[in-house]
Amino acid sequence: MPLRRLAPRLPSPRRRLLRSLNPSRAMSPAAATAHLATAADPDEDLCTSAAGPAAAEAEDVSPAPARPLPPPPVSAEERIERAWAHWRRLGAPRLMVAPMVDNSELPFRMLCRRYGADAAYTPMLHSRIFSENEKYRSMEFTTCKEDRPLFVQFCANDPDILLQAAKMVEPYCDYVDINFGCPQRIARRGNYGAFLMDNLPLVKSLVQNLSANLHVPVSVKIRIFPRLEDTLAYAKMLEEAGASLVAVHGRTRDEKDGKKFRADWDAIKAVKDALRVPVLANGNIRHMGDAKNCLEHTGADGVLSAETLLENPALFAGFRTKEWKEDGGEHGDSGLDQADLVIEYLKLCEQYPVPWRMIRSHVHKMLGDWFRMHPEVREEFNKQNKLTFEWLHDMVMRLKGLGGRIPLYRKECVVQTAANGQ
Repeated sequence: MPLRRLAPRLPSPRRRLLRSLNPSRAMSPAAATAHLATAADPDEDLCTSAAGPAAAEAEDVSPAPARPLPPPPVSAEERIERAWAHWRRLGAPRLMVAPMVDNSELPFRMLCRRYGADAAYTPMLHSRIFSENEKYRSMEFTTCKEDRPLFVQFCANDPDILLQAAKMVEPYCDYVDINFGCPQRIARRGNYGAFLMDNLPLVKSLVQNLSANLHVPVSVKIRIFPRLEDTLAYAKMLEEAGASLVAVHGRTRDEKDGKKFRADWDAIKAVKDALRVPVLANGNIRHMGDAKNCLEHTGADGVLSAETLLENPALFAGFRTKEWKEDGGEHGDSGLDQADLVIEYLKLCEQYPVPWRMIRSHVHKMLGDWFRMHPEVREEFNKQNKLTFEWLHDMVMRLKGLGGRIPLYRKECVVQTAANGQ
C-alpha cells in the first residue's frame, strides 16, 4: 500500500523535514506556529522505526495535469442527479470517521476502516497554509490507494485560496469538504469554521467557487442554528450554492461539550427532509446501537463518529467500551481490548509515518481507562520526551502484565453498510 504525500520526493525524510519553509500568511499565526513547530520538539518529528515493517515509500503525487471541467449542470435537477450518482458510485457509505484535528490521520483512518468504517475525513487542514507551505502539506496530508472513499476537509475564508488548496488534493479524494462547524476559539480568531455562520454571503461564495471549478464534488460540514428555520434556510442555501453533500452536527456553535449537550436528531431529520442531496448525521454516536437509532430517527444517509472512535476505533464493527456494555442489552467479552487496538495502530504508523504528537494523543485516548488503573504507567508515558515504537510496545505489554484487563464488548447489531449491502 504505497504512501502518498503532497510534496516532491527528496533523497531522505530528514532532508524533507529540514527544508526551509516558505513564509506563511496563515489565517491564524497561532495555528501556523502550532502546526509548523520545528524539530526541536521530538513530538513534531515523523515517527520512524529501527525495526519492524518498513515505511511505505512516498509516491510523487504532484497534481495531475489540468483536465477540462465537466459541463456545468443545466438545471437544479441535473445537479441533484450528479450528487446521488457520485454517492452511489462510492457504494453509499453509511459509517464514517469524522474529521478530527490531529486525530483522523491516515494510520487511524486505516485502523477504523479495518473495523467497519465505510469512509473517512482527513483532519481539518488550513487552506492558506496548505497552499503555501510544502512542509505542512507533507506532514499533515497523507493517503494511499486503500484510503477511499475519502473526504479532504479545509477551513477557509478566502474563495481563491481555498480553490488553490483544493486543486492540490482533488486527484486523491472523493469530496473536498469545507469546515463550517468548528466552534473553538482558534476558529473565532481565524474567522473560519462555525464563525462563518455570521457571514452567509462568504459561505455561499466559498461553496460556489469550489463547485464551479473542481472535478470532485464539494461537501460541507455544518452546525445548527438555535432556530430551526435558520438552520433549514442555511442548509438550502448551501445546496443551491453547489454542495453535493451536507453533514450536520446536531449542536449549535455554543454547544461545544458533547457530553453535556445532546445532539438534536430532530433538527438533523428536518434538514434531511428539506434537502435533496445526501445528508450525514453527526452527534451522539457512542456505539452501533446509536448508529442504528440515528439512521432510523433522522433518515440520514450516513452517520459520523468522532470522540467515541478515539477511545474505541472498533466501534463500527460492533465493539463497545465497558461504559456502554449494557446499553441496549447484554454484551459479552469480545476477546479484543483497547491495548490490542493500540498495537494495531502502532503497526500502521510504522507503515504510514505521522508526527509523534498524533501517536501520543491516540495512545492517551485508547488507553485512558487502563491508565486510570495504573497511573504510574501514565506518568512514565507523559515523562517520555522522545517516543520510539519499541518503548511504546513495551509499555503496552507492561500494562497487560499488570492485570485488570478491560475488554471491549460485542453483540450483533445489524446496520446497513456499504460493505454488507443489507
